[in-house]
Amino acid sequence: MCGIAMLTGKQIRAARVLLGWDASILAERVEHRRETIIAIERGDTQPRPSTMKKITQALNDAGIEFLENSGVRFKLKNFGALEGFAGFQKFNDMVFEHIRTHGGDVCISGVDERQFVKYRPAGDSHRIRMAEIAKQRPDFEMKILVKEGDYNFTAAKYATYRWSPKEYFSPVPFYVFGDTLALISFENDPAPLILLVQSGPFAEAYRQAFNFAWTNAKEPPPKETKGKKVTKDKKVTQ
Repeated sequence: MCGIAMLTGKQIRAARVLLGWDASILAERVEHRRETIIAIERGDTQPRPSTMKKITQALNDAGIEFLENSGVRFKLKNFGALEGFAGFQKFNDMVFEHIRTHGGDVCISGVDERQFVKYRPAGDSHRIRMAEIAKQRPDFEMKILVKEGDYNFTAAKYATYRWSPKEYFSPVPFYVFGDTLALISFENDPAPLILLVQSGPFAEAYRQAFNFAWTNAKEPPPKETKGKKVTKDKKVTQ
């Protein structure tokens, strides 16, 4: 990270935009007025060294790294990748440990369970432990968007499913849990490839997009089989 004296108003604004912060958010973090932050970014005022130190620290704590030539980027330690069967199992462990420790919501979009089943461990131990933790943590909720018409609800014991319209469905899943965003590709070799982003702003942006899609998604009706309707699980899930 560059020194405080080298930090420019343009860098502060670029860092704030990268984080998805309004000027008022940064102002609150450093205990200053929103107008002061905007004036610093525009170069209309010369802030005190103590103020610049607070701004730099707040952005640094949020995962921003300042570069030469007025550049900014997320710290590389906030990004990671997992590959193959072992990587997928490690990712499942991450999700489970987060739920076991924190509870909360897990949002998953773009799911085709036929892709996931290829990389499940023998005995389907992950689904078994997920069903158990759902009983222990009433604050845990998992929501899954699948393609309209798909009744492959393999996680019904602990997750709720809704249908995403066919024209908007893409089989490239993303997970959001806590401050973590995970993007999954089953086209990689070795498959799957899981890209991890440890960033509250990124996670929140995807969570809001998911919640909008969820609100507008359809609840799957009971499936008809040989003239009979199959009743839905109480959570309409796998």
